[in-house]
Amino acid sequence: MKIMIGSDHHGVQVRVDLSGLLRRLGHDVIDVGPDPENVQPVDYPDIAEKVAGAVSRGEADRGILICGTGIGMSIVANKFPGVRAAPVIDELTAEMSRRHNDLNVLCLSGDLLTELMIDRLVEIWLKSEFAGGRHKRRNDKIAEIERKQIEQNLGK
Repeated sequence: MKIMIGSDHHGVQVRVDLSGLLRRLGHDVIDVGPDPENVQPVDYPDIAEKVAGAVSRGEADRGILICGTGIGMSIVANKFPGVRAAPVIDELTAEMSRRHNDLNVLCLSGDLLTELMIDRLVEIWLKSEFAGGRHKRRNDKIAEIERKQIEQNLGK
């Protein structure tokens, strides 16, 4: 699976470590930074735009974003068509975000979660399958709302 990963300055070391884990698990990892050797403050919208944009355009299968809480990254990522992003904080939300919501951009806290917890959440998220059924119907409704909004905005 092709996974694009990025962080702001809060998640640099987490991102570097997580990229290694993803590669060991056999995934193709595209790391969009920032540079771990010269960490400067980074505005999370800039990184979220790169990752969510790539997922939206089909250039990456999934994305992982890391900031202080995961909340800011998820707000930006959800602005992109076809992206379903959320902050995940425990094993249940990691699994259910995939089973029920088909989450394709995982947002994590670089400040509030331990490295072991992050590794566990990512592994659960990657292994959990979308359940389909009534959940697909709901995701289809979300996609329809998104389509209508795009059409309305283009018509302005």
